[in-house]
Amino acid sequence: MKTFTAIIERDIETNLYVGYIPGFPGAHSQGKTIDELQENLREVLEMLLEDENVSFTTQFVGTQQIVLQ
Repeated sequence: MKTFTAIIERDIETNLYVGYIPGFPGAHSQGKTIDELQENLREVLEMLLEDENVSFTTQFVGTQQIVLQ
């Protein structure tokens, strides 16, 4: 079992949820609901992991809030 961290945003114009896996080229998708997005990302990951030459360009570290005064 492998676990990946997805960044999820909601597109204000289309009202779709958009997600991607940091550092994993091509690992992105969208969906009308978060559940649909999660299933779509799972399918994309399964497809991409079939390639034996998968290479990650970065490693997810975390998120940080920046406060401006």
